Amino acid sequence: MNEINKPAYYAVIPSGVRYCKELKFAERLLYGEITALTNRNGYCFATNKYFAELYNVTIETISRWVSHLQRLGFIKVEIIKSDKNEILERRIFIIDNSNNTFLSNTYCQNNQYPYRQNNQYPIDEKVKENNINIRIDRFFNFIINKEGEDPEKLTKVQKMELYELLEKLELNYTKEILQIITEENIEKLKIVIYALKELVINGKEILTLKREKLLTLYDKCKRKQESYIGTEKEINNFFEYYYISLVKELEKAI
Repeated sequence: MNEINKPAYYAVIPSGVRYCKELKFAERLLYGEITALTNRNGYCFATNKYFAELYNVTIETISRWVSHLQRLGFIKVEIIKSDKNEILERRIFIIDNSNNTFLSNTYCQNNQYPYRQNNQYPIDEKVKENNINIRIDRFFNFIINKEGEDPEKLTKVQKMELYELLEKLELNYTKEILQIITEENIEKLKIVIYALKELVINGKEILTLKREKLLTLYDKCKRKQESYIGTEKEINNFFEYYYISLVKELEKAI
């Protein structure tokens, strides 16, 4: 590998990528590798074959990772073709989500210490989101295993009310059932259960709650989150957005 193609000493993975729950850990690592390979022209032109050999996965897997990063707005892929429509080169640019522009100078190899923040992501919001996600995971494990100390410190009455609510809404899944559910649906279940816990703690009216409404609203909020990526309306804390939307829906029914 010549000096032009040699990876930079540092890889850069900003908080927006590190804490994005929609990304697999391998995809976050790939993002960092792309920043390390971004050359003096401001883009990375490594092939899927190169990445596949680097991470010991298939070319198809790399293709899915790259497509996912682009779909979430973290990178931009350009295909350079000849006059005969033959693919000559693929260029991967790092995208600044704050204004949807290329960061052509931020991750170039001639920057030995590429620490420029550019306020790409509100770090305090990402840390806040990461903290709530940890709490959601811990509470979900407590609810499913029904053992250990409750991390949310619910009273006996609140726990009873929550369990009754989960049973009524048919959300009281067993560990065996969860083993055959997709990761995406488990993530949905985590958010919904934690939202129900918040409703119980805050004494919200829950008589009108329906399973279909909970899940449909979740999907609607997810679509909104994806559509707002890279805009001023970007949703950094999905749980907060979902919970507020749920409360508003319940208030309409009163």
